[in-house]
Amino acid sequence: MSPQQITSENFQSYGQVIYATSDGKAYDATAAQLVLQNGIPRFYIMSLAHKGYKFHMLTRHVKCTQCLGSLGGKDWLIAVAPPTNTVYPVLAEIAAFQIPGNCFIKLDVGTWHAGPYFDDQFIDFYNLELIDTNTHDHDSYNFANDNWELEIARPNRLI
Repeated sequence: MSPQQITSENFQSYGQVIYATSDGKAYDATAAQLVLQNGIPRFYIMSLAHKGYKFHMLTRHVKCTQCLGSLGGKDWLIAVAPPTNTVYPVLAEIAAFQIPGNCFIKLDVGTWHAGPYFDDQFIDFYNLELIDTNTHDHDSYNFANDNWELEIARPNRLI
């Protein structure tokens, strides 16, 4: 699948794109609409290594939103599918996005996702979720069970 440049409009089915605003700007619909009341929030920096662009697993979190962004202005990619009422994402609805290093994304509750993916050897990402998201709110679907492997077509140059 070919990644598309992320915009607030084309990412609406999956969550929000959050850009810098002036200090003191009043809270409005452009601010991250967080769902973190189902546990204790956890904000941390995770260091991820380059892992290529192929994947077979998508994951979702049904108790909270998740915010991701790269440190150091690094550009990256993510694959997403809209939330579903089933135990699997809809294959035809999986999309890939290029995310510039000057924003972060907020994934809506239940948004299926794989990544981040990037060209660098490693990138540090900030992550906002719940303290038990990775142990108690981590539904995954493995497309390898259906003999599917997916790949994000690497752009010539990220953004």
